[in-house]
Amino acid sequence: MPHTPSRHLAEGPRVGIRPFTYADAAEFTARARESKDLHHPWLFPPDSPQAYDAYASRLIEDPTKAGFLVCEKGTGDRDGGAIAGFVNINNIVHGGFLSGALGYGAFAHAAGRGLMREGLGLVVRHAFGPMRLHRLEINVQPGNAASIALARAAGFHLEGFSPRMLHVDGAWRDHQRWAITAETATSG
Repeated sequence: MPHTPSRHLAEGPRVGIRPFTYADAAEFTARARESKDLHHPWLFPPDSPQAYDAYASRLIEDPTKAGFLVCEKGTGDRDGGAIAGFVNINNIVHGGFLSGALGYGAFAHAAGRGLMREGLGLVVRHAFGPMRLHRLEINVQPGNAASIALARAAGFHLEGFSPRMLHVDGAWRDHQRWAITAETATSG
């Protein structure tokens, strides 16, 4: 049987990462609806086809953004695995800054299984490798223990606290600022 090349940009033992596509709308929005309790009050991924199209178009077409789906290997979708979650790099700046801000979310069926940890690691390596970025930042609400644990497990370091930084769920929310650079990612 001939080998079919992977559409993943990078692969680990259990997951691969690939860009968002418009064709992912049905699976992504179904997973988002199934995961409302997991995400609330931290995250509100698109849960309708119209909202997904608007969201995906920004990730696909805007050069200051890059969206990655974290997909389980060998569990079903057209690329070989169900969507376990997503990692987006927003506010990508080139020139002397070479930086981006990460946002991410797991879907309920994948939560607590280590899939997002593996996927986030793949995105970090991709950002510091082919994307040639130097610094990544994660801004997370202090009460979001799962997101903080994921940032820490991926090698991000707490840099500071930003009061009333982002408007989330109807109010300005405080955030912790976690960051990693290409040097700290490779030095362990």
